Amino acid sequence: MSDATLSDKPLSDTLLEVVGLSKSFGARGGGVKAVAGVDFTLRRGETLGLVGESGCGKSTLSRLVLSLLDPDAGQVRIDGVDFTHAPERRKREMRRRIQVVFQDALSSLNPRMPIGINIAEPMRLQGLGTTASRRAEARRLLGLVGLRPEHEDRYPHEFSGGQCQRIAIARALMLQPDIIVFDEAVSALDVSIRAQILRLILDLQRQFGLSYIFISHDLGVIRRICDRVAVMYLGQIVEIGPADAVCREPRHPYTAALLRAIPIADPRRMRVEGLGQIEGDSVGAVKPDACPFEPRCPMRFDPCDKRRPAMIDVAPDHQAACYLNGPDAHGGSP
Repeated sequence: MSDATLSDKPLSDTLLEVVGLSKSFGARGGGVKAVAGVDFTLRRGETLGLVGESGCGKSTLSRLVLSLLDPDAGQVRIDGVDFTHAPERRKREMRRRIQVVFQDALSSLNPRMPIGINIAEPMRLQGLGTTASRRAEARRLLGLVGLRPEHEDRYPHEFSGGQCQRIAIARALMLQPDIIVFDEAVSALDVSIRAQILRLILDLQRQFGLSYIFISHDLGVIRRICDRVAVMYLGQIVEIGPADAVCREPRHPYTAALLRAIPIADPRRMRVEGLGQIEGDSVGAVKPDACPFEPRCPMRFDPCDKRRPAMIDVAPDHQAACYLNGPDAHGGSP
C-alpha cells in the first residue's frame, strides 16, 4: 500500500536503497560476519535476483532489508526514507510497503487459522478494514492466485505445498505492497509446480507493477525471471549487473563457478569434469584484508591475498569485485 505522505518529491526510479548493511553473530571479536557492508538498489517494477551458496548470507540480508533484524551498521531506505531507524509507529506503516514469501509456506501459516483468516491477518494487525472487508479481500486474493475462494474455511494442512505457496503469496499481497521479497520461495517445489508459481509471480508483477527481491541458490531460476542479479559470497556482493550480461559473461570467478553448476538437460553436453567445482573446501581461512574468494579461486594471483578488491564498473550497469577486471590482471577472464 503506497504511502503518499512519505515524500512530496517526484518519485525516482529507485524504490529501495540498501546502504552499508552489516550484521555479525556470536561473541564479540570471534563471531561470524554474516553480512559485510552490502550496498544495492531496487528499481520500480524490477526483479533483482540475489544468488549464492547456502550460508553466504542471503537470508540474513533479506531479514535486514525487511527490518526483521537490526543491523550492526547501515540502513535501508524506501523512497529515500530511512526504514531501518524509523520510529516504531512509522516503521509499522512502512512495513505495508514491503512483504515477504518464505521457502516453507506451510510453516509460515498459522495452523490453527483457516486460510482466509491467515490471508487477512496482515490487515487486522495493521488495524485496517472491518472483519467483513478483510474477508472479502481475502476471497478476492484467493481467486487471484488460482485457488477457490470458497475454500477460505479450510486449514493450511489441507493444501499441497504449491497451494500453500499460493496462499502465502495472497497474504503478501493483502497490504498492497510495492516490494515483495521471495526468500527461496520455489526451491522446495517440484519442477512443474515451480514453473506454475514462477508464472504466477511474473503475472502479478505485470498486473500490479510490483518490485521483487528474489533470493535463490539456483542461477538457472534467477536467469529466467530476474532483470538484474547480485552474486553474494561470504556476506558480500561480489558481482551485480543485468541478469543476461552476468550469466553470459561473468566477471567474477565465483559467478562463473555457479554458472558451471547449473545442470544441463542434454547428457551429451553435460560438463562432468569440474562441474561447479572450485578449489578448496574451507571458506574460513580468509585474511582480513584479502579477497574473500582467494583461498578457493583457481585464477588467483599476487594482489588477491594482500588487498580486498573494490567493486568497479566492468560494463554499463555491471560491477564486480575482482582484480581480473583491473589493470593488474594477467590476461584471461573468469
